[in-house]
Amino acid sequence: MTGLIANHVPAKRQISFAPEAGGALAIAVLGAIGYYLFPDDLAFLTRLIGIAFLVLSLDLVTGYCGIATLGHAALFGVAAYAAGIACVRGVTDPIALLMVGIVAGTLMGVISGALIARFRGLPQLVLSIAVGQLVAALANKLQWLTGGSDGLSGIAPGKVFGIYHFDMYSRTAFLFSLAALVIVFVALTRFSRSPFGLMCRAIKDDDLRAKMIGVAIYPRLVIMYGVSGAVAGVGGALTAISTGVVGLDSVSFERSAEVLVMLVLGGAGHLWGALAGTVIFMIFEHIVAAANPFHWMMLVGLLLIGIVLFAPKGLIAPVLKLAARVKGRAS
Repeated sequence: MTGLIANHVPAKRQISFAPEAGGALAIAVLGAIGYYLFPDDLAFLTRLIGIAFLVLSLDLVTGYCGIATLGHAALFGVAAYAAGIACVRGVTDPIALLMVGIVAGTLMGVISGALIARFRGLPQLVLSIAVGQLVAALANKLQWLTGGSDGLSGIAPGKVFGIYHFDMYSRTAFLFSLAALVIVFVALTRFSRSPFGLMCRAIKDDDLRAKMIGVAIYPRLVIMYGVSGAVAGVGGALTAISTGVVGLDSVSFERSAEVLVMLVLGGAGHLWGALAGTVIFMIFEHIVAAANPFHWMMLVGLLLIGIVLFAPKGLIAPVLKLAARVKGRAS
């Protein structure tokens, strides 16, 4: 009997880590396809990965906690400026700059979360916009620090691990960003299935019931905002490192609204939905804008209308239903 139990323990551990391993493998495979099939578009794909971190960050507070926000780009932009300023002031190691972005994003997430999470509904939405606009105004006014409307330039990171330099073809930047995405996605997959992540889902579904069973809602929402800020901070720092410049667009209202559209497109409350929405929206926008630079916004609008009409829960919902059916038949 003891031998049988011992033989079953590794199998249980393998099953528990299957989603993380599958997610890491899928992202790595997709990244390899992009690297080898589209070598001339690596700069665009690197930018896509940076935005994907912001959409994942938004999914944590909106999809998992039900917090309405239209100022989430503030977390991304503050981290980008922090990493850029640190680089200009002499910190050139890419890993260190990534840590600077994570710390800055976390602090901004906790501060904004402490304000926004106190309210619900329309006041919450308006307050999130106010926070985003305040950060954008400060980034514009503090020209001596951020470069103002001209942006912060001169960001020249050093070599990754002292070996791989950032080349003009964005090969190193892409692989560095892809590795960060794999690590963060694995961590978030584990985190979303933890007791804390499941409790945040319960708060979103019925916060009154959560209060009745003694759950401290406000601290959990603030903590989730801090985690969200850390994820957005990775994206902001990577964007600053890979592009060499940080502009006001990184903290703009348009950026916040755009990533919310990406999340709705893919499906809120699902990490894969956040990634799928980012990839579909940005690739569609990239292709359509190049084909028709004057009317591409209209085509993007038609795409979004079609998604909302025929897949109101996002494009990931039909995929999940199909996967559940296949799994049910297999069992």
